[in-house]
Amino acid sequence: MTDKLNELTAAGVAVWLDDLSRVRLSSGGLDQLRREKHVAGVTTNPTIFAKALSDADEYNWQLRDLATRGVDVEEAVRMLTTYDVRWACDVMRPSYDGSAGVDGRVSIEVDPRSAHDADKTVAEAKALWWLVDRPNLFIKIPATEEGLSAITDTLAEGISVNVTLIFGLDRYSAVMEAFLAGLEQAKANGHDLSTIGSVASFFVSRVDSEVDKRLEKIGSDQAKALRGKAAVANAQLAYERYTEVFSSDRWKALEAAGAHPQRPLWASTSTKNPDYRDVIYVEELIAAGTVNTMPESVIHAYADHGETRGDTVTGAYDAARKVFADLESVGVDMSDVIATLEREGVEKFEASWQELLDGVSKSLAAAGTGKGSPNKAAKGNAKAAEKAGGA
Repeated sequence: MTDKLNELTAAGVAVWLDDLSRVRLSSGGLDQLRREKHVAGVTTNPTIFAKALSDADEYNWQLRDLATRGVDVEEAVRMLTTYDVRWACDVMRPSYDGSAGVDGRVSIEVDPRSAHDADKTVAEAKALWWLVDRPNLFIKIPATEEGLSAITDTLAEGISVNVTLIFGLDRYSAVMEAFLAGLEQAKANGHDLSTIGSVASFFVSRVDSEVDKRLEKIGSDQAKALRGKAAVANAQLAYERYTEVFSSDRWKALEAAGAHPQRPLWASTSTKNPDYRDVIYVEELIAAGTVNTMPESVIHAYADHGETRGDTVTGAYDAARKVFADLESVGVDMSDVIATLEREGVEKFEASWQELLDGVSKSLAAAGTGKGSPNKAAKGNAKAAEKAGGA
C-alpha cells in the first residue's frame, strides 16, 4: 500500500498536527502519529486548549493542586498549557534531533489580548520560553502591525518564533523582513543562529470562506466561477515572495552564519466548504521547504486518498495572478478581505482565550470545593471555543 504521507514528506512538505490535548499525550496518540503518520511538529492555539481542557478529566489532579495553592486563573492557564506543551516537546524530540533542529517543533501562543502591544508580547514570549524550557519550542506571535517589532525583538533574544495569523502578501513580506532583522540582531547579540527556528503561518481556507461569501453576494456567473480559487492562489503567490527573499544576498549572509530559513507554514487547511475536496489545501500547496499543519482528520484523509503530484506551487504564479485580477474585475476588494480576516482572526482567538479563562475559573472553583469533576464545569464552553476554529 502506498504511503501517501511519506510521499508528501519526500516532496518537501513537513506534516504537522494542528491539535494537542493531555489525552493525546497520555494515550501515546501523539507519539503514534509521529512514528506512523510522519507527523514532524505540533501547533496549538487558544481554541485548541479551550476544547482540550473542557473535554478531559486528566487535568483534574493539576486543577486540584492549583486550587489548593490559590493561584489566579491566568497563572492556572499557563501552568496547564505549558505542562502539555513541554510534554509534547519531549515526545517530538526525536524529530527535532533527527532534522538538526528544523522539525520536531511545538508551538504555544502568547496571550492574543496582547496582539497590539509589542512590549507585552515580547515579555510574555520570554516568560513562556523560560517556563517550557525546551529547545524545540516555538512561541506563536500574531502578525499584527504591532506584532512585527515583537517578532524581531523576540528572535533577537535567541527565541524561536512561529508567526501566526498571516493572511495577506504585503504583511507576509513584512514578516520576512522582521525575521531577517531579528536574526541579524540575534547574531550581533552573540546567539547561535543554528539554534533559532521560525515558521510563518499563512492562513489558507479562511481566505476562501470570506471571498466565496462575497462572490455569492455578487451573484454573477463570472463571480461564482471564481469560488474556491482565492486561497490557493494567495498562498502560491506568498511562496513566490518566499523564494525571492530567501535567495537574496542578505539571507545568504545569515545562512552562512548557520541560520535556517523561515519556512512558510500553511495553516487553516481543513476544508470549510463540503463541496471542495477535503485535502485540496494540501494537494494544491506542495512545494519544497514548506510545512502543512493539519487537524488529525485531514492527516488521515490525505493518508487515505491524497495525491502528491510533485510541486503544485512554483509553476502556478501566473495563473494565481490571473485569479487575483479576475477577483478584482468582479468587484472583490482583496485588501479589505485581508484586513477583515486579520481583525476577525485576532478577535476569534481573544474570544477563545476568554472561553479558556472562564472554563478554567469554573474548574478551579469546582476543584477547590471538591464538588464533582472539575472539567464538567468547563464543558459548557467547549462548543463556543470550537466554533472559533483555525490553526
